[in-house]
Amino acid sequence: MKQLLLLFMSLLIALPAFAATQAGNFTWTFDLSGQRPGEEAELWIPYPVSDAVQLISHLKWEGNYSEAAVYTERTFGVPMLYVRWKKGSKQRQLTFSFHAERQKQVRRDFPQNEAAYDPRDFALYLAPTTLGPVTGKVKKLADQITAGKTGILEKARAVYDWTIENTFRDPKTRGCGLGDVTALLRRPGGKCADISSIYVALARAAGVPAREILGIRTGKKAHQDVSKWQHCWAEFYLPGYGWVPVDPADVRKAMLKQKLQLGDPEVAELRDAFWGQVDPYRIRLSEGRDLQLNPPQQGPAINYLMYPFAQVGGKTLDWLEPETFKYTISWDQ
Repeated sequence: MKQLLLLFMSLLIALPAFAATQAGNFTWTFDLSGQRPGEEAELWIPYPVSDAVQLISHLKWEGNYSEAAVYTERTFGVPMLYVRWKKGSKQRQLTFSFHAERQKQVRRDFPQNEAAYDPRDFALYLAPTTLGPVTGKVKKLADQITAGKTGILEKARAVYDWTIENTFRDPKTRGCGLGDVTALLRRPGGKCADISSIYVALARAAGVPAREILGIRTGKKAHQDVSKWQHCWAEFYLPGYGWVPVDPADVRKAMLKQKLQLGDPEVAELRDAFWGQVDPYRIRLSEGRDLQLNPPQQGPAINYLMYPFAQVGGKTLDWLEPETFKYTISWDQ
């Protein structure tokens, strides 16, 4: 009896206790004054918007810039705050802030019968990206994973389970990872953008429309520095129902932190917790890969817009190093 009670208590501890909502204020502070003085400086910041599960309000920005405006990227409709300091500007400072309210997102009341759909309507979410091919080895693996599965939902779940079972979180990965699927299938270790990109590429190769959601985690205390709290999860599209969130990367993160193995009962709870449901401690910032910013950046398309992106004198700053880039992101409740 005592052993059964201990097992029951361990399951309660392992099951993520997602709150219903989370609310607070983000403040992004930039000082690019020391970066290549005298050169023109440009800054693009992911600009969050409201949707069915998050409400963004009280957006404001102030600084000594020459130009600042909100623009939209053309392929995915990604909004961004663009800020420019002209040549010769001695000070380049900006503060961008907003209030965010986020609900726990639950999408599990799946219809018994899937609606028919035309893949051409979802071509953007079935297409390859520079780092996410959907043919060759990826297609072969996706076909193996989904063999015998019928319908979008069964295939999406099969890819979800395979991703959890065959990846691992590598804490040495810089930032959230590049999401280079070809390299990751050789060594499937990384962070959230890596694991989410594996899911998306395999899902697309199996005929399941899918996308990465690029965001940042909220704090859970009154005041926290969240400059390095960016997070990426995934969604697949179920025809006749809509977009469904999944987060195999957070399953793997919890497994690493709690030192869990795949066969542990707590992992089954984690798999269920992040299938069709994600916690409210995250804010959606953008989506899309291979982005051409607006106004356009110099050089090739950027992998994704989850971190601030800046170019000074046409040279790109390292967005994974906020200390040298000179930005901070803070959270207040």
